[in-house]
Amino acid sequence: MNDEQMDLRNIKGIGDRLRDKIISKLGGEAEFFQAVENFEVDRITEIDGVSQRRAIEIINAVLGNPTQEFLKTERASQIYDDIVNRILQFASTQYGKNRILLLNPVKDEEKITENMTFVVKAKETVSHLPLDEIRKLLKKIDPTGNPKPKYNPSKAILVESKEDYHRLMDLGLNSYCSIITGDEIENLEDFELIVYLYSDGMIELGDAFNVTMVNRDSSDFEIVPDVVLLYYQENYDLLLNVLKIKKILGRNSVIREILEVLDSLESFEGDEEIFDDAVEAAKKKADLKLKNSIKTIDLKGDEVLNLLNEEMPHKIQIIFDEVIKEARDEVKKKTGCSFDPFIPKYPVEIDENELKRVKRQEIAKKQVNAFENKVKAAAMLSKRKDEVEAEIHEILLFDYEFALGCFAYYYDLNPPEIGDGFSFKAGIHLNLALENDLNLQKIDYKLESPDNVVLLTGANSGGKTTLLETLAQISIMTQMGLPVCAKKSRIKLVDEVYFFSKKHSLDAGAFESFLRTFMPIVIRETDKIILLDELEAITELEAAVKIIASFMDFIKDSNSYAVIVTHMAREILKYTNVRVDGIEAQGLDDEYNLIVDRTPRMNYFAKSTPELILKRMYQKSDGKLRDIYGQMLGKFQN
Repeated sequence: MNDEQMDLRNIKGIGDRLRDKIISKLGGEAEFFQAVENFEVDRITEIDGVSQRRAIEIINAVLGNPTQEFLKTERASQIYDDIVNRILQFASTQYGKNRILLLNPVKDEEKITENMTFVVKAKETVSHLPLDEIRKLLKKIDPTGNPKPKYNPSKAILVESKEDYHRLMDLGLNSYCSIITGDEIENLEDFELIVYLYSDGMIELGDAFNVTMVNRDSSDFEIVPDVVLLYYQENYDLLLNVLKIKKILGRNSVIREILEVLDSLESFEGDEEIFDDAVEAAKKKADLKLKNSIKTIDLKGDEVLNLLNEEMPHKIQIIFDEVIKEARDEVKKKTGCSFDPFIPKYPVEIDENELKRVKRQEIAKKQVNAFENKVKAAAMLSKRKDEVEAEIHEILLFDYEFALGCFAYYYDLNPPEIGDGFSFKAGIHLNLALENDLNLQKIDYKLESPDNVVLLTGANSGGKTTLLETLAQISIMTQMGLPVCAKKSRIKLVDEVYFFSKKHSLDAGAFESFLRTFMPIVIRETDKIILLDELEAITELEAAVKIIASFMDFIKDSNSYAVIVTHMAREILKYTNVRVDGIEAQGLDDEYNLIVDRTPRMNYFAKSTPELILKRMYQKSDGKLRDIYGQMLGKFQN
């Protein structure tokens, strides 16, 4: 990008209003141009009123991509769009698709060669990869960017001063949890975790288990580690899939270490249920054991009297002590916490107050411990975000590379030689390239100086239009920096491509329209290729061929090239000297289908097909209709 382009006021289609929106959203002109250089279509579409199509137009305008100047007709643009859409089928991410939409034909040979080398290398790369597996993983690469904060009402930040209160509010930490002052706090147990942001330590908190102390000068992630962790947690699956792709590609990654850190952060969901379930399970076992054990005890008279006096006999006390101890041990094993929530009765009763106290205490301790672990993790991960985002971008760029590589691989594309004229061997239309048909005929063709203007004749349904479209595809793909659908080819770089696909009839009322459409093309001082399908004259044949001959002579005397499909070749040659190529129907097969050699014969008038068509109709008819077709065929033979 030159210095003149590095000013939004010089970009076509960007007015003052849009310029203000760009600066407001992206932070300045430099940031905008950096986004353009990185092909960040999604970022530019975040600007109010800018659609994806508009963003692509803006980027093309900034980069000076001349697509509209190159593709001069609707059909030429349709062929370009078809090429792009075929590549898009292999892309999985929005980034990859946006990059493909920015593929444009250019005339800069250095850029073309650079992109061609990139695509050919990508083709070689994908040929050794598990394509289906990678495509499934790439479809899961969808970065969430910076996720919105998640508010947790069970946590709070306790500050000593209004100054600290307002500072944390300005940092946006109130989006994660409550920020309270010493005057506002009523009961410490209202929160599972309190982060005390201290300076003088003037607030008395007693021996609360749910409080952790953090110096007021600490970084924001030391106060609320989620400001760092949330990005990684929200993108966990994305990072996992990036890691899987990089492993397949044999590339180094820091993401494995990142995921290990995230996995190490203990989750406390359901902690209360762990305590409740452990105590309830131990109680049931204790009840059953007590029931079975007491059945075997033989009490004496005085022991029965003591029991009636609510004094537990020693024999039973021993059993209770043993059973309750086993229950406590089981609870400790499941919860990691040593406490006694059991009242020695039958059935055993649970001390709900003790259980509640322990749950609060232990969960608070674990919350504090988890907070400290999160702070350590956030400290490490805060330094790795640039590396992680670089790896994500690397895989997004790989999706673009992968799509181009798959396109070249599946369509068996090969790099053309850039030179004079247009020639190819074993060329095939993209519509046919994926067909698994051994009888499919590939085409050789040549359009070179001094025969830079050619008349193409031949059989109806013989492939004349397909040949023109194949030539257009190869020309456009070359200037997009893509290999082409031919084994070998040499392509001239041009300024403009014209493809007229609708049948043009030069009757008495169409001469002026023809002159208005085609003569301005001839006088343009640009290198061009003109492909004109089906040019005929219904009336005024003599005048029509003179005009067409003059049109062809102008092209012939320039650096441009043209192929014109017409059935008036013999008449046109009376007024100009150009090469005539023919695609000829050679006969009918056993099922009366046309047999056509689709590779044009140079300097050859191809026979028309009416006789063959009549023969087919004759063979498939009977009765009086067959007799009529037979009489018509006789006139051809005579």
